[in-house]
Amino acid sequence: MFKNIQLIQGDITKLTCDCIVNAANSSLLGGGGVDGAIHRAAGRELLQECFQLHGCKTGQSKITKGYQLPAKWVIHTVGPEYQRRGNEGELLASCYRTSLDLAKEYDVHSIAFPAISTGIYAYPLEEATRIAVATVKEWLQANADYPMEVIFCCYNTRATETYKKVLGE
Repeated sequence: MFKNIQLIQGDITKLTCDCIVNAANSSLLGGGGVDGAIHRAAGRELLQECFQLHGCKTGQSKITKGYQLPAKWVIHTVGPEYQRRGNEGELLASCYRTSLDLAKEYDVHSIAFPAISTGIYAYPLEEATRIAVATVKEWLQANADYPMEVIFCCYNTRATETYKKVLGE
């Protein structure tokens, strides 16, 4: 495993890192799953700031303050719905890449990702995990001069075990 990649099972809203990533919907105005949990934990100021962003396209990312979260920043990224159309993999990889690029732009040195698109968007967990890990490793190699700690934060044992398998632990 890369020394700057960690795997944690727990609640992403409780992590003390520079930034957490929100698996958001395109409105950025909250929803279910991790999106709803992040909005609840951050407080209503997050919703107010997200309203000013006017949404986000699939595969793209936008940043806000973390407000009442331990993390200073929240990067909101919109993962693809899994429909086997062929470009979902590239859109999912783009979520990780654009989040990391935005984090670097804002001088973030630790970032936590949930398993993007694997909830209500129904992306198969193992396939999504392989894309996430490969994309993060590629980004870290391409940006080796930038100190970045990446945390994959899994909410349940099934996701944690899948990430362990893909990471080769």
